[in-house]
Amino acid sequence: MDFKLFTDQLAHADQDCIIAGVFKTTKDSAQSPAFNSLDTATGGQLSDMLASHDIASAAGKITWLHRPTGINSPRLMLVGCGNADEFDAGNFRKACMAAGKALRSSRAASAVCALSELDVSERDAAWTLQTAALDLAHNDYLYTRTKKPGKNASPATDEVAFISAAGDTVLAQAAAIAAGVDSARHLGDAPPNLCTPEDLAEHARQLADSQEKVTVEILEPEAMHELGMHALLAVGQGSANPPRLVALHYRGADGDDAPYVLVGKGITFDTGGISIKPGANMEQMKYDMCGAASVLGAFEAAVRLALPLNISCVVAAAENMPDGKAYRPGDVITTMSGKTVEVLNTDAEGRMVLCDALTWSSRMKPAAIVDVATLTGACVVALGHHASAIMTKHDSLADELFSAGQHTHDRAWRLPLWDDYQQQIDTDFADMKNVGGMPAGSITAGCFLSRFVEDQRWAHLDIAGAAWQWGKNSGCTGRPVRLLTQWLSDRCG
Repeated sequence: MDFKLFTDQLAHADQDCIIAGVFKTTKDSAQSPAFNSLDTATGGQLSDMLASHDIASAAGKITWLHRPTGINSPRLMLVGCGNADEFDAGNFRKACMAAGKALRSSRAASAVCALSELDVSERDAAWTLQTAALDLAHNDYLYTRTKKPGKNASPATDEVAFISAAGDTVLAQAAAIAAGVDSARHLGDAPPNLCTPEDLAEHARQLADSQEKVTVEILEPEAMHELGMHALLAVGQGSANPPRLVALHYRGADGDDAPYVLVGKGITFDTGGISIKPGANMEQMKYDMCGAASVLGAFEAAVRLALPLNISCVVAAAENMPDGKAYRPGDVITTMSGKTVEVLNTDAEGRMVLCDALTWSSRMKPAAIVDVATLTGACVVALGHHASAIMTKHDSLADELFSAGQHTHDRAWRLPLWDDYQQQIDTDFADMKNVGGMPAGSITAGCFLSRFVEDQRWAHLDIAGAAWQWGKNSGCTGRPVRLLTQWLSDRCG
């Protein structure tokens, strides 16, 4: 989807669709500028329909008008925005997401969107424009790697023009972020027989080949063994698809500047290993690499934005399978750091691959490390599907990530990482065990990771509830690409 600005009179637009907001009204309340303009063009038809309740004005509700009198465009989509005095970021995104879904199911190949001109509480014009563009692009996504659209399927929307006081620079930024989100979603939605550790490595190679300031490192099992990455190797040793450590490096600043490092869990399929999962919903475990997908997407967005930073993206890629070579409960593994781990549950494999990736990443002497993982089902119990979890001992880093999530509405919430929890992963047989029991399962997983970054400014994001949608509209969400990209952008001031 291409973005541009619209500067003509709205009623004269020749695009296939016009998208305008409509508020619930009282005698004294104001209507959206686009609604008023279009109402004048139609000779008051829209206000008459609103008064007779033929237009739905509740937030996220859609009313279609086809070939309305006085308007050039053959389609007018009126998007409910709720009460004008309650129009905040949440209601704005609800309206934009609903508009995007309706546009995707229409036959419109082009559109003019006037939602971007609305006043949103505590947000500026640049935020409103960028969010509208990203939400429409998000809903224009269609997975095509293993399923092609039918002959009569609605076409993608090629171009959307926006009405806004913000400029083309904002739309260029939105296009870069949208590309990163799109890449993450395509990786996440791919089936596990195609999206293997080597496939993630190939994606990284192609990204490096396409960008002048990006280089790639790919470590295969022999190299990982020489480095002592026995935790990552243990998880992958039960699979016919060998593991990979994939690293992308972008140099947008001086060579001496410490890099910001994103580390992603890339378990391309998770059976649970010997501690095998129940069969119900196991197909969703193709999404266990969404941490990797999201850091790759955020890295791509940052490169496209040409951020003046040094950024590295590290992916610990493996497949957790239960064959005769698989690691077992009771095994004691020596990690790259030299610390030993007693394995109590082979389904707690994400922290095993991440611990070696974090040790390897720490050698870069980074300005900060953020790891991202679909790590624990306990996080879904704690926060549901609305928020990712932030865990860190660095208050300033927690504030930065929280602020980025609030700004983008790709929200996260901080969980404690107090030393009190550390005793739950102590064991008599190794430096630590890989699970801490039922209480505070997400936090004890964070405690485990924290032991491998003791000298680093580090945070862990558990995205188990946010990374993919369940049920009828299932699929990778692309979260938290927007949060991570905003966090990196904020580091540039």
